[in-house]
Amino acid sequence: MRQVSTTVAAVRDAIRRHPWWSDSLLALFLTVIAVGSVVGSRTRYGYPFPVLAAIAALFTTIPIALRRYRPLPVLAITVTAETLLLIFSNDSPVPVGVIVALYTVAAYCERRVSIRAAAWVAPPVIVGEIVNNGPHAGRVIPELAVIAIAWVIGDNLRTRRAYLAELKERAARLEREREEKADRAVVEERARIARELHDVIAHNVSVMVVQAAAGEEVFDEDPERARESLSAVASTGRAALTELRRLLGVIRAEDDRGKAPAFAPQPGIEYVSELVRQVNDAGLPVELSVIGEPRALPEGVGLCAYRIVQEALTNTLKHAGASGAQVHVRYAADALELHVVDDGRGRSALNGEAGGQGLIGMRERVALFGGELTASPRAGRGYEVRARLPVEGRTP
Repeated sequence: MRQVSTTVAAVRDAIRRHPWWSDSLLALFLTVIAVGSVVGSRTRYGYPFPVLAAIAALFTTIPIALRRYRPLPVLAITVTAETLLLIFSNDSPVPVGVIVALYTVAAYCERRVSIRAAAWVAPPVIVGEIVNNGPHAGRVIPELAVIAIAWVIGDNLRTRRAYLAELKERAARLEREREEKADRAVVEERARIARELHDVIAHNVSVMVVQAAAGEEVFDEDPERARESLSAVASTGRAALTELRRLLGVIRAEDDRGKAPAFAPQPGIEYVSELVRQVNDAGLPVELSVIGEPRALPEGVGLCAYRIVQEALTNTLKHAGASGAQVHVRYAADALELHVVDDGRGRSALNGEAGGQGLIGMRERVALFGGELTASPRAGRGYEVRARLPVEGRTP
């Protein structure tokens, strides 16, 4: 049984891949039947009408071999040949070729085209039957019924094929949309990772460079201060490694047990005081003020606030040449407000990272949470960064 089904499937696949061969075999089979029926029938007149009837019978079926490639011309030829056959012969065989050709037109052409074709086929069949068998020909209605059934079957096949094609196109479109969505997610994730890397590396490396430079200056005169600077470099380096491990833990896939690797938690607004301490240790005096009652914030908002303060202080430390800075954190009823200000070079600081990827990263972070950010030089001297991050209600 399995071998039979395999053979049937192979034959069906061969017919699908090579329709011309199957149509040629069908045309040959129908031609044998058509010519045989004409040879055994009576013709209306003597020679050469028997020969003409046989030729007409040939053209009612032979074009079927090309029915999938030229359905309308094939139908026109078969209808014309069938009409001539009705003229040359006293008998009127069933117009099998016309039926197959009309079925093909209904299956492969638009509905409006196939309806017109069916309307064009019916009159020759009716006239031929009446001419050969009189006005009360009993085969007119059955033949018209067969022609109508052939059209209905072909039209249903066309409708089903169009439906399946639409389903396939819809599935392909959904697959493309899924791939595009995945690509966008990858791009967004890469941008997020790039921002994280920039924030982690830029801040910590800046602090390390400043501390190392300070230690180098006092190495001979004040070994104790140099030792403190080197200790701060080591501490900042360890903090940077911790954050990098955390970031790599986010990038990595889950382990074999299906659990994500455990690394240090994401820094939030509560870590700003530690950030201020690091910058103070690096030699830049920073004052921190908190207005309002501190409360727990969504993790994403807390991380965003931390990164904004970190980026602003990093730019001040690297580019502003400031002698001091202030960080103001205000817990409003429906938002978290940040204000970082320094007394550095102001507008010239924009030539550094503050006017480049760092500022772009801050704007992207704030926009992600529907907030607002402004970064601009102050009147006279200094630079300030203001951010407002909406917080829906009070987060427990």
